[in-house]
Amino acid sequence: MKATDLNRRTVLAGAAAAVSATMLPRAAFAKELLRMSTLGPGTSPNLVMTTFASIINRALPDYEIQVNATGAATRHVLEVAMGKTAFCMSSPSVNALMTNQKAMYEKMDQAPELAKKLRAVLNFPMGVYHIAVYESSGITSLDQIAGKRVFLGPPGGAAYATMESLFKSVTGLEAGTDYEAVKLGWDAAAASFQDGNLDIYCNPTNAPSPVLTQIAVTNPIRFLGIPEDKMETEGVKALTSRPGFGPGTLPAGAYGDNQMNDSDTTTLRVTVGIVTNEDAEEQMIYDMTKTFFEGVAEMQDSAPWLKAVNPEGAVADLNMALHPGALRALEELGVTIPAVGRG
Repeated sequence: MKATDLNRRTVLAGAAAAVSATMLPRAAFAKELLRMSTLGPGTSPNLVMTTFASIINRALPDYEIQVNATGAATRHVLEVAMGKTAFCMSSPSVNALMTNQKAMYEKMDQAPELAKKLRAVLNFPMGVYHIAVYESSGITSLDQIAGKRVFLGPPGGAAYATMESLFKSVTGLEAGTDYEAVKLGWDAAAASFQDGNLDIYCNPTNAPSPVLTQIAVTNPIRFLGIPEDKMETEGVKALTSRPGFGPGTLPAGAYGDNQMNDSDTTTLRVTVGIVTNEDAEEQMIYDMTKTFFEGVAEMQDSAPWLKAVNPEGAVADLNMALHPGALRALEELGVTIPAVGRG
């Protein structure tokens, strides 16, 4: 066969392949891969954000969100601000700490500038802090935690710092001195509590939490709360007045007959959210925001914990500007946007 014939056939084959490619559905091409960081399994952010990814991956074929459920939110926001990750969970309190270069960001001079690169997609209630014990432990109040094995949250994370401060404010007891603050991630801690290797398990989550619901099916459990006479103390008031925080209530009976609390438990509530980088494409964020809330509306009957996630709550406790795409989507959904959300 002549070389000219080979060249002609190569050209014709290439042309045919090009024509065939134009006839393929859009989904056949490579999707844009986007990384989303959140907390570990068993937490409200993990549930909400994996649901976000699932809805987007199913409804918007141009994108594929891959969820990373390791590490702490305080680190994840830095990765988003630096453009290394597309989305992550953050909170009004973390944004305030970054902006004011406090706590874990105290020695990070670039933290305030990095905070300026973050934009909110939507906020949602993380829930209330559950401070759970097995009824068989005999623990009925926070002042009984001395000498116990306690999971406050992953080390270096906002939940850890919050619970450490709450326990000290209410009881005067110090982590690592008066009780053992067990260093685990979210998923490992849930498994450890289920196995009976923790005395006290803390988790900020919407009720009913799937993890605690599973435990309460076969085990009587109790939730510890903030005593009424401690609510006006300086330490507790400092916690309830933080951005995104406030007094919260865990209803009696939220976990069925095996919840041993006779009355509602007073605790902390917290708002968190999904954030992205200021340079994220506007149309992409618009499409994702509208698509997510459409999907949530369809799922609420089968997933009761999703009932707390709605467009109006997307701007609750907001203390950073919304991404332009999210702003446009929420306005179209009839949400009143606070001034801070407009930047």
